[in-house]
Amino acid sequence: MTSSDGQSSAAGAGRLVLAGTPMGQPGDASPRLREALGSADIVAAEDTRRTRALAASLDVEISGRLMSYYDQVEAVRAPGLVEAIAGGATVLLVTDAGMPSVSDPGYRLVVACADAGLPITCLPGPSAVTTALALSAMPSERFCFDGFAPRKQGARRDWLAELRTQPRTVVFFESPHRLAQTLADAAGVLGPDRRAAVCRELTKTYEEVRRGRLDELAEWAADGVKGEITVVIAGASETDETVGLDEVVERARRLADSGLRLKDASARAAAGTAYSRRDVYQAVLESRGE
Repeated sequence: MTSSDGQSSAAGAGRLVLAGTPMGQPGDASPRLREALGSADIVAAEDTRRTRALAASLDVEISGRLMSYYDQVEAVRAPGLVEAIAGGATVLLVTDAGMPSVSDPGYRLVVACADAGLPITCLPGPSAVTTALALSAMPSERFCFDGFAPRKQGARRDWLAELRTQPRTVVFFESPHRLAQTLADAAGVLGPDRRAAVCRELTKTYEEVRRGRLDELAEWAADGVKGEITVVIAGASETDETVGLDEVVERARRLADSGLRLKDASARAAAGTAYSRRDVYQAVLESRGE
């Protein structure tokens, strides 16, 4: 038997339904989500309380079994859900907001169902990624999504260094209490003039979109920011492969002489070149005989 999504599936099997849920406004829920909430045999929810509240706001009664399905229990509960689907159950997977498996629980279950040849379908819905991209005023014909920024500064700066020559617009999530430091790191690694947008509380009452240079946004965020955050950063202009390391090192030395920390000076000098911050930093130290 072949499922509607082109996959082979066992006779009598149910299906997994991935459903995008509103980011803040219940009215953004699709009619298909309303129907699925009321008819699914099992509703696997990242937070059962929030799903009950969503159903109530939509005037929908959840008739099937409602169970929690969050990061810490995903690996344990996925096999049971696969077994239920194989037995004919329709399992609706929802997260607190947005699309399951996109920086939310769901990936393991999708892989397990795919490996078992079980039908999988999706009910499209709101996405913070594409909503922020559309509002950012950044080029959107080519972009990449990088999940959450790394928590630790060293790993975060290394990640930003990988984006230095990325020509596509970059979208990622960040927590409000790390936003200011992440933007400051981005200004240091990518250059203070790189354009960006910070999208806060999308679709909600206090929605806010701030656009500007990375250094401007870092200064703004230093006063404290609340809510759910999506950041969009413009892609790099064409990397200058013609600049030699000696020239970049000299640029870094001048920046350091003007008062910047050597690491920050190296990052700024390396931006838009074929060299990493570490390459430049080490070369400056060697030029000084250190």
